[in-house]
Amino acid sequence: MVNRLSQETSPYLLQHQNNPVDWHPWGEEALEKSRSEQKPIFLSVGYSACHWCHVMEHESFENQDIAEFLNSHFICIKVDREERPDIDQIYMQAVQLMSGRGGWPMSVFLTPDQQPFFGGTYWPPTARMNMPGFDQVIRAVDDAWQNRREQAIEQAAELTGHLQQGADEPSNTESLDRSWLTKAVAELTRAFDFQHGGFGGAPKFPHSMDLQFLLRAWFQSRDNHLLEMVTLNLDRMAQGGIYDQLAGGFARYSVDARWLVPHFEKMLYDNALLVNVYLDAYCVTGDQRFAKVVGETLDYILTTMTDAEGGFHSTEDADSEGEEGKFYVWNFDEVTELLDSQVAERFCYVYDVTPAGNFEGQNILNLPKTLEQCARARDWDLDPLHEEMTAAREQLLLRRNQRVRPDKDDKILVSWNGLMIDAMARAAAVLQHPGYLEAAEKAAEFIWQQLLTADGRLLHCWRQGQAKLPAYLDDYANLINSFVTLYESSFQEDWLQRAQVLADVLLKHFQDQQGGGFFYTADDHEALISRHKDFHDSSVPSGNSMAATALLRLGKLTANDQYLQAAEGTLQAAATVLLQSPAAAGQMLIALDFWLAEVPEIVLVGDSAGEEMVEVLQRLHRAYFPNRVIACRSSDETITSPVLAAVFEGKLPVAETPVLFVCQNYSCQEPVVGRSEILAVWDRLAAPAS
Repeated sequence: MVNRLSQETSPYLLQHQNNPVDWHPWGEEALEKSRSEQKPIFLSVGYSACHWCHVMEHESFENQDIAEFLNSHFICIKVDREERPDIDQIYMQAVQLMSGRGGWPMSVFLTPDQQPFFGGTYWPPTARMNMPGFDQVIRAVDDAWQNRREQAIEQAAELTGHLQQGADEPSNTESLDRSWLTKAVAELTRAFDFQHGGFGGAPKFPHSMDLQFLLRAWFQSRDNHLLEMVTLNLDRMAQGGIYDQLAGGFARYSVDARWLVPHFEKMLYDNALLVNVYLDAYCVTGDQRFAKVVGETLDYILTTMTDAEGGFHSTEDADSEGEEGKFYVWNFDEVTELLDSQVAERFCYVYDVTPAGNFEGQNILNLPKTLEQCARARDWDLDPLHEEMTAAREQLLLRRNQRVRPDKDDKILVSWNGLMIDAMARAAAVLQHPGYLEAAEKAAEFIWQQLLTADGRLLHCWRQGQAKLPAYLDDYANLINSFVTLYESSFQEDWLQRAQVLADVLLKHFQDQQGGGFFYTADDHEALISRHKDFHDSSVPSGNSMAATALLRLGKLTANDQYLQAAEGTLQAAATVLLQSPAAAGQMLIALDFWLAEVPEIVLVGDSAGEEMVEVLQRLHRAYFPNRVIACRSSDETITSPVLAAVFEGKLPVAETPVLFVCQNYSCQEPVVGRSEILAVWDRLAAPAS
């Protein structure tokens, strides 16, 4: 027997289709059933790559006694947080208010009016380790509903009032100021782990946006202490077990402070965000070790996480064959039997493989020392060692590929795809890798063709030919930002036209005209108990921070004051978060840095395929001066689109060689003609401020 989830497309919901729990997907059928029968709702929220979600399913939702009690006393609704982040955000905030912490699986009990009155995260099936059993929890909740219902409803109404008030907080009226950035740098520095990199202790998350912000702070101040913080962090992650030493790509986070033991699931968004900060580090330092991580990570995405239709899949699970990390770990004998004896000895030394293991008797491959340090310590020649280790990794990867892979959530989310399209397109320009641009364009075109409705509105997700669910703020914001990056990497103006279409929808349907910023859902979205505005970054940038970023870039490129004013209003609405919780607002700090900077509008005219122009653009993309916008047209290009009319107005070629126009604050400098003169401008823009 299967339950109603068998009709869903979400891999997470389908994982629960054979549970004895009478699961409903979120929808009017379940909500009306709760109202008509006056039964409370048990809302369970998770995602397919979540290890503890699997544990709770096996322990509790496959337990016949627990299932029968749930079916008799509750209307049970299962939600994939990746499909319905709007629902997840509201009830996660409620759980955090009730319990002081959050996480997944999330378990919330609601009145028939969808108002939360009790909640938590994972509970074991029966009491253990100072945790109540789920069997006790559901009986206690049922007892409260049957015998103290009025009190439960009153508590739910009070909590719902708090959730609704949060979206209506007035904007801070203080002027946007660079001192906010200085304060944020100080707070991030205080939280930094100068031994292992990262912020705080275990568990340790990548904090990509904070690292990008610190690089921008370095650019403004040239305080090399900040650059050293970022490069230490990036090196330790790339050397750790959080990074897949064989196939590239990053796991979601490290359970320890030194990046050794990952929570093994791989998320599309983490890898997109990390690609961008490693690209930044490469542009700043020129060090190929950062470019190598970018290339390996994107190659993993193309090999493993790309749909035949062009979009990018969401996640790879932590578990395979019912065991967390089984796909990734190695025992000592397996490695020594696979490799020649001398190579095996060296490999085990380099990659920390021992008979005792470094993780539950097994070995997670990692680099306690760099290859150079290993060569010096053992008096080995570096070049042959490098070749041996490359060949050994290939052998282990071939063997690993024969194992049972973790399950993959192959749904395509617009928001996460926007992040990866941005990373792919930018990497294509910085690393001069046309394959990455092709992949980014294919994914973007897929979304435009398959997830855009006839009335110009986006849908949120797609799987196996079916697109569904109205898009959220971060779907629009991330995709707009990626379209701007696609333009700056290819100079195909269609991407900017499409970005404008989406930006106009954003302003019409999501903007808060009174309080500033943007709601997470559109004005014609399904009515939930609260219309949320998110300003805090989580593992992904907040929708508002990406909206501000995208509108600033698009507004500068297209000279559209409406976009710039909306971005300013968003920054103003985020002022309280920026001042009180800057460590939770890395992307908004990036947007604020852009807003406060004198952003050069770089306009190039000339033969776009000519040798000089190609070199000029290559050097531009590799230079690090992060607050800029770029436009380029061929001398003989006939343009009918008005999207860049303002930025190219009056900017005509004056010679066969490339011509550069640099404009700031509504005024343009004299045109710069020729390769060497233009390259000197890049050097000047990337140089320390005088």
